Amino acid sequence: VHYLLSDPSSPSSSPSMFVGTVMRKIKSRTWKKHRYFRLQEDCMTIWYKSKKAANAHSTFSVGDVEAVREGHQSEVLLSIADEFPPDRCFTLVFRGRRGNLDLVAESAGEAQSWIKGIRKLIDNLENMGQREKLDQWICDWFKKADKNRDGQMNFKEVRDLLKMMNVDMNEHHALRLFTMADKSQSGTLEDDEFVLFYKMLTQREDVLRVFQEYSGNGQKLTLQDLKDFLREEQLHEDGIQQYALKLIERYEPSDTARMLQAMTFDGFLMYLTSPEGSIFNPSMVELYQDMTQPLCHYFISSSHNTYLLEDQIRGHSSVEGYIRALKRGCRCVEVDCWDGPNGEPIVYHGHTFTSKIFFKDVVTVLGNYAFKASQYPVILSIENHCSVEQQKLMAQHLTQILGDKLLKSPLDGKILISLPSPEDLKGKILLKGKKIGGLEDGMNGVVDDPLMGEVSDEEETAEIDDDHHRNDSIRHRVKKSKQHLSKELSDCVVYCKSVHFSGFKHSQIHSKFYEISSFTESKARKHIREAGAEFVLHNVRQLSRVYPSGLRTDSSNFNPQDMWNAGCQIVALNFQTAGVEMDQNDGLFSQNGHCGYILKPAFMRKIDERFDPENPQNDGYKPLSLSIQVISGQQLPKVNMKEGSIIDPLVRVEIHGVPLDQAKQETRYIDNNGFNPVWYDTLQFTIHVPELALVRFVVEDYDKTSKNDFVGQFTLPFTCIQPGYRHIHLLSKDGTSITPSSLFVNVRITNVN
Repeated sequence: VHYLLSDPSSPSSSPSMFVGTVMRKIKSRTWKKHRYFRLQEDCMTIWYKSKKAANAHSTFSVGDVEAVREGHQSEVLLSIADEFPPDRCFTLVFRGRRGNLDLVAESAGEAQSWIKGIRKLIDNLENMGQREKLDQWICDWFKKADKNRDGQMNFKEVRDLLKMMNVDMNEHHALRLFTMADKSQSGTLEDDEFVLFYKMLTQREDVLRVFQEYSGNGQKLTLQDLKDFLREEQLHEDGIQQYALKLIERYEPSDTARMLQAMTFDGFLMYLTSPEGSIFNPSMVELYQDMTQPLCHYFISSSHNTYLLEDQIRGHSSVEGYIRALKRGCRCVEVDCWDGPNGEPIVYHGHTFTSKIFFKDVVTVLGNYAFKASQYPVILSIENHCSVEQQKLMAQHLTQILGDKLLKSPLDGKILISLPSPEDLKGKILLKGKKIGGLEDGMNGVVDDPLMGEVSDEEETAEIDDDHHRNDSIRHRVKKSKQHLSKELSDCVVYCKSVHFSGFKHSQIHSKFYEISSFTESKARKHIREAGAEFVLHNVRQLSRVYPSGLRTDSSNFNPQDMWNAGCQIVALNFQTAGVEMDQNDGLFSQNGHCGYILKPAFMRKIDERFDPENPQNDGYKPLSLSIQVISGQQLPKVNMKEGSIIDPLVRVEIHGVPLDQAKQETRYIDNNGFNPVWYDTLQFTIHVPELALVRFVVEDYDKTSKNDFVGQFTLPFTCIQPGYRHIHLLSKDGTSITPSSLFVNVRITNVN
């Protein structure tokens, strides 16, 4: 278990981390307090406390840290840049939606030893296999339960631990296992004995049943046995001999078995819990799609009001919103620009109490983070409320800060007949906004154009009125004023010219391929209902953007699937708000190298096809039957931290797709077992448009008196499913991993006759 500690490359080379260091924790220009930080012996937990507080301390796991930023790389540290030099400052960025931790060390050397040390630990963690992660997890629990810190656990401590781990086990069974694991007969379990106890406790009867069905002697799978299993259950076809040998080489822990080209039960279990045994086809996690089609042939991961970290009325505006979205592979971010003090444009949600940030700071962050998660283009969607003077400054900031990254003229100086591809635009930032004239025109002068004049049709205050929200205090703000556009800013818009939508007929005749219209969610739904096939065709030719209703002041999200069904590419969601809609977004974009672009199905890319999401039975119509046997769950997290509370888990499988495919079914709930519940319940679905379907697995804690509590989920595209016996590694509400929680299922996909 302590392989991390004995690893010569682990940060024991940085003893100051183990000894502990006093650093300043910074929350603002005025809140700067000394805290004592120390790395625990497990090399996984960082412990810190204030000097004054007698016993109060906090801890966090290195596994929760996504990145370490050096220098003044957060708004908080930038605000105190004049006080502390960058070589003493660093920021810990956490996974999910947890806030950053900004620190200032006493010296540059001290800062470096923590920066390098934590990066090394993150690296070690990322390179761990499933089995090592499990051992580490067991080790963490051991430390939590070893109340008197003597490195041993008596039976009472073990019983308390089982409750913490979500196991409801009768005392007699627990004592029998405890005695069997206590090899030294000391009445307590030391490290290795505890690991043994845990492994006996987690005997996987469900996997053993499958193993014994294919094993000739019940002890091992010969190469032939393994090939039979892969062919009959996992539906592997090509190169099955090489694949079986690769699995033995990679997952079989026994040297003897490897030499005999065989697989023991341990190796079989390791294979089934590995990426190869996952429900998500590993070859589709990588970049696998054609990236040379026009931009409008892709779904594009898109964020709405990216600068907000909370709600739409009083929320905090921050460049962190952009960093988080871009690092999640988001490829279209939004800025609301208003005239700011001293001639500097600012970004915030107009007419509200959200805080304000400088436009130039957003552009700097864009320059730094646009291509960290993906090389494919980023679209900067500008909602422009600035005077001509400040627009000129916006253009200047864009040009000076982004340099070559900003696309300012058509590729190769040619005006094409369709949009360039993500491949053509790699490493480029495209501005989406109003433009004087078209790509073809010689662009000259500031024009007072009535079309430009309407308050940007993306302005959400105007759209609240559309939503029949008859509220005078809101309505009086919707001014149809004329707006002057600066030539400099207009010239920065090339392939994404914002235009007002005047109907599908009008756009079919008059629209240019580089024009893009924005729709409120309610307008988009109306078009889908009344003219779904026309909307799909419109989106074959050009880009569309859909954004949440202005009534969603709590930053909630609409169902993005409805919009993808109509081929809308830029479906803008509030990335800061966890829930089923962001799970769908994460699920769709988790394929294709997380690059933020997903190629639309062939029938949504052809001018001569007619696909109506409301009535999808077209020529090549071949529905599929999806059968999912939910077998078991492993180490599901506790929801309620109350003493002695154990979950009653059930699994719901949801299909998100065209209206005909929307469906959900659930298993029974299992009383008092979050540790290793077993269901063997089969759920059946018919999928009419597999290319657009997402499958979401949700685990909930059943409650007969109130709403079930969320436990974990995993969402993936139907087309990425690997059939057969598979594990599903669950994610938290925030979309982050909750190792080692998983489900074990058997998936079958067949044609409907």
